[in-house]
Amino acid sequence: QVQLVESGGGLVQAGGSLRLSCATSGRTFSSYAMGWFRQAPGKEREFVAVIRWGGTSTYYADSVKGRFTISRDNTKNTVYLQMNSLQAEDTAVYYCAKAPSSYAGSRAHEYDLWGQGTQVTVSS
Repeated sequence: QVQLVESGGGLVQAGGSLRLSCATSGRTFSSYAMGWFRQAPGKEREFVAVIRWGGTSTYYADSVKGRFTISRDNTKNTVYLQMNSLQAEDTAVYYCAKAPSSYAGSRAHEYDLWGQGTQVTVSS
């Protein structure tokens, strides 16, 4: 059974950086689009970034564009989210998600498997 396991969250000061990782056990990991979402307290889950199967096509939410970078290492079955210039409003639980196909967008229903989430807290 394929599982997604996030790591790398924590407490960081505003302006700092964190790198999140999402490891999967799936043998066909490289075939799927992978995304990151986040959910702040009292708010709905929102899209952050997606990387399509080949790793060369990415798409970001406007709120993180230029600060966050999504990447993948298909040899390690892992997707990453490098987060720079973090702001207090980036505080949330971050979730990794797998799409059932090589292409996915910004809507949560396009993804069929989710990780347990990792907390990111940015202090101002």
